[in-house]
Amino acid sequence: MQTVRLREIGVINEVRQNIAWVSGLSRCMSGQLLEIGEDAKGLVLDFVRGEARVLILAKPGEVRVGIKVSSDMRSFQVPAGEGFLGRVVNALAEPMDGKGPVKGDRERRVSGEDLPSRLTDVPVFRFAPGVLDRRPISKPLETGILSIDATIPLGLGQRQLILGDRMTGKTSIALDAMIHQKEKGLVCVYCCIGKSESSLVKVVKTLKQSGALEYTILVSASASASAGEQYLAPYSAAALGEYFMYRGRDVLVVFDDLTKHAWAYRELSLLMGRPPGREAYPGDIFYIHSQLMERAANLTPAAGGGSMTFLPIAETLQGDFTAFIPASLISMTDGQIYLSNALFAEGFKPAIDLGLSVSRIGNKVQSPAMKELSAMLRLEYFQHSELLKLIRFKFNVSDEIRAKLKQGEIARNFFIQEKTRPLSGEAEILLLYALRRKVLEGFLPAQVEDFKENIFSFAARHCSPVLEELKKEQRLTPGITRGLDRCFLEYFKRGKDASGEE
Repeated sequence: MQTVRLREIGVINEVRQNIAWVSGLSRCMSGQLLEIGEDAKGLVLDFVRGEARVLILAKPGEVRVGIKVSSDMRSFQVPAGEGFLGRVVNALAEPMDGKGPVKGDRERRVSGEDLPSRLTDVPVFRFAPGVLDRRPISKPLETGILSIDATIPLGLGQRQLILGDRMTGKTSIALDAMIHQKEKGLVCVYCCIGKSESSLVKVVKTLKQSGALEYTILVSASASASAGEQYLAPYSAAALGEYFMYRGRDVLVVFDDLTKHAWAYRELSLLMGRPPGREAYPGDIFYIHSQLMERAANLTPAAGGGSMTFLPIAETLQGDFTAFIPASLISMTDGQIYLSNALFAEGFKPAIDLGLSVSRIGNKVQSPAMKELSAMLRLEYFQHSELLKLIRFKFNVSDEIRAKLKQGEIARNFFIQEKTRPLSGEAEILLLYALRRKVLEGFLPAQVEDFKENIFSFAARHCSPVLEELKKEQRLTPGITRGLDRCFLEYFKRGKDASGEE
């Protein structure tokens, strides 16, 4: 039976960079997809005096006044599927990596016969899951970064903001979290917004070298892309993640970064003639970001059972996190990881300011072992920082204060970590247990660094049963604590070389 498709036909009356004024579309809706000419597409954003204001999703110059526009009342959708894993696509989910078209998912009949591969269309602008479709966040999302997992724990379904000045390591933290998900069954989506092409190439190279590209989708709207693509990119990334979330998978989405997304939306709004507000942003800038952040969720089994965790990134200027966009994002997320310029200059990397960083989920997502070992870690770090300030101009200090300073210095050294080298959960427990047992008292900084680098490889060779039991139990049982103590004793007997040889 033949189907009849009804279309509205309009015409472009005016074009201002990425915005077109279209007349003749009396039944179009906001968020609707339009066909412009033969190849270009558009998105309805606004209506004024019988005209639709349309976001042009094409290169400048391809759309001119007088071109016909058609609409069949479809909402804006992008294809999604398993075939997107390991691919680089644009804001319309079109491949950009030169590997050809994205392959669809292959389904099977009951008899076992293969059906043709196909992709599923998912809406870009989608309502966030309702309260009854959500469940409390209870499972941890380990990042492999000791300072985060121990003091700012994250959970599956959380929205944790990463903010700081340029070149302070914001992207590195997000990439480490993605790399750490290898062999955990978690899908990652990295959304590049307004960054340079060279930065995107570095990200792809890092993920490929670490083996994380095979479970990652990269959505690119770099600085060379139009403002329209930069505006759409995070919504498309969220839509690709939702495909997996509603099928029971856990998803991690990184938005790098939402400050440039706000710049793109400000540009589009000013072109449409909307009145500027604070810092020239339109009044609905808070709404578009909160609408995006609400799509992160931990679903109930009836709603799909999956989860989607957001790591949005925001850029600050000279450490001013009270600026409009950073402050707005702080208010709509479940915590923030603040990176300090001063700490970065000191060589403390990742340069996380534990005084300004917080996770509103708290330690309820930590394993019992991590919760026990990190209970007082944050306080001890602050006490060490304050003691350093107090004794800056004093030469005679008590033995008690000197011991606290040494212990604090060891903890600070443990928090220093090279990028693209996330730690396993067992390695983090080993380091924190060594800190609690004070096995490194009296060691020089170089010896502490040697211990930090080599203890886990030594334990994997000589104390593997203890590590296996720790991985299974996730708590410090009497048997595990005795095994860890014996492991430390054996390590110091054999010497502190990485090979663990006699």
